[in-house]
Amino acid sequence: MKKNIVLFVLFVLPIVAYLFFASGVNSFSKLPTITPKIADFGDWKSLNGKKVSLDKKITVLGFSGSEILNNRGNYFNLNEKIYKRYNGFEDLQFVILCPLGTEEQAQKVLDALKPFTDVKGWNFVFASPEEIKTFYNQLHLKGKLDANLGTSNVYIVDKERNLRGRKGANKENKDSTEEYKEGYDTFHPSELSNEMLDDFKIILYEYRAALKKNHNATKQL
Repeated sequence: MKKNIVLFVLFVLPIVAYLFFASGVNSFSKLPTITPKIADFGDWKSLNGKKVSLDKKITVLGFSGSEILNNRGNYFNLNEKIYKRYNGFEDLQFVILCPLGTEEQAQKVLDALKPFTDVKGWNFVFASPEEIKTFYNQLHLKGKLDANLGTSNVYIVDKERNLRGRKGANKENKDSTEEYKEGYDTFHPSELSNEMLDDFKIILYEYRAALKKNHNATKQL
């Protein structure tokens, strides 16, 4: 009897477990679109004076607000948990939209990151408060910017300028246990390490699968 139990544990149980997980349906095998075809940036300049575009890039998008230095810990969290893991991908950029007049603060944050990582994928882009409000409003998000035009959340935008996230329960999937998530809170490292990292991997998998299907695999992703 004991021999049968040992054989079951060693051989049968692992196979059953594998079949169970392999047959499971991942609710986010393709990450849903929260807002399709968002507008590109205006003629706004980054710290190096270059124009940054959302087109043909996977973008991690943030809104700094005017108190950049007070919230610099959020950027260190994002840098450690997400940026340093993926900054080698040419098709990936991190863009923080900042109010005009905060250039010096943004430069200090960037300078503080340099000893720890290659910062070429970080882009601080500057626009007027009115332009920032208009741009944010067209994202049609549930969350709002604070009084300083900032938020601790960052958002994932794909190469076609679709803002991606989790839709949670809806008419087609009322039994979904997944939460609605349009952004990822950089104040909480655990949220970046778990929810954001999981969703980010799905986005990368989508593009890798598309490249493989088209026999056009590159080192970009």
